[in-house]
Amino acid sequence: MIELFPTTEEDASDIVRSHAQAGKTLAICGGNTRSGFGNAVTAVSRLRSTNLTGIVAYNPGEMVLTARAGTPLSEIEAALAENGQMMAFEPMDHRPVMATEGEPTIGGVFAANVSGPRRVIAGAARDSLLGVRFVNGRGELIKSGGRVMKNVTGLDLVKLMAGSHGTLGLLTEVTFRVPPRPKAETTIIVEGLNDAEAANAMATAMALPLEVSAAAHLPMTVSWKFLDGTLPPSEATVLRIEGLPGPVEARAAKLVAAMAGFGRVSHLDRNDSTQLWREVRDALPYADGTPRPVWRVSVAPSVGHQLVAALRLETGVDAFYDWQGGLVWMRMEADAEADLLRRFLKALGGGHATLIRAPEQVRAATSAFQPQPEAVELLSARVKAKLDPAGIFNPGKMTGT
Repeated sequence: MIELFPTTEEDASDIVRSHAQAGKTLAICGGNTRSGFGNAVTAVSRLRSTNLTGIVAYNPGEMVLTARAGTPLSEIEAALAENGQMMAFEPMDHRPVMATEGEPTIGGVFAANVSGPRRVIAGAARDSLLGVRFVNGRGELIKSGGRVMKNVTGLDLVKLMAGSHGTLGLLTEVTFRVPPRPKAETTIIVEGLNDAEAANAMATAMALPLEVSAAAHLPMTVSWKFLDGTLPPSEATVLRIEGLPGPVEARAAKLVAAMAGFGRVSHLDRNDSTQLWREVRDALPYADGTPRPVWRVSVAPSVGHQLVAALRLETGVDAFYDWQGGLVWMRMEADAEADLLRRFLKALGGGHATLIRAPEQVRAATSAFQPQPEAVELLSARVKAKLDPAGIFNPGKMTGT
């Protein structure tokens, strides 16, 4: 496959326009750290954003940053850390679980709508995105949104581009919110709960006026893999509190008292807490160097454990829970079991099951993304036809066609 590296938006527009006129397809790619994610893409050329780099505008006082799409995520994080700010949605690093290399880019983060543990209170990546610049399938440069949040009517291109996986256009620039980084944090651990008990404990914790910023449950099959095996030797239900030092201490004490009725309670200091949630974010237990199928399942928090229990009666599956149980990370022991998983998911009220990793032959035979309802599928097709009328961007990425 030919690799193309535009250095300006004009270069990118010229490349796209010439491919559209010739009817040639393009695979849209940033740092390629999610290589193998989604349905297989067959294209004539790969259009890379990695030479479109640099922070365009950043005023910490405004808590807004604008960067070109190919800017390495590490560069963004370094600038934010220097000013005591952060990306509230905690973007996952897919390299460990997918065994890929390269450097994640800020455009790739938004194109895949990558969100981590803090999503339960801060929203997904798309909720922080204020503006985009991108090249559509005609080679036209489109600007939507800006450096302040505005109400819009009609087609919200900012939200559409987030999570579109390069199927609607090549992102060239993104503008997003960067709130202050908490000055203190601690994690409360409730030991020994089964999956159903943990779901109840997490729901109780999130309902309290204590601003719990992350809630996860780590069954014993995975808990020993976190923090180099230093968590208590049992199931661990973990709850994070962040903010200013004094209020964090007071809120943590109230949370400990509230959780005492569920099981033995302990806590982690800031360093261990930060490391734990980084490992939860990156699905560390399944960064095991194997190609065994890994699913990322979004479901109602109250039924995630029921989905896992149903699957365990039929097939070999390991799992742990983030987002108060609303995000279930699953590793299958053999086959991906897509039909079985999606059948149970539908029976429990619906959700989204996305295949993150699998052997090549399994990927070829399995739809990586949750099938859309007919009305949504028709709407998606209309949006695709509007922005990429020749269908040259990432053919098959999200539909399997």
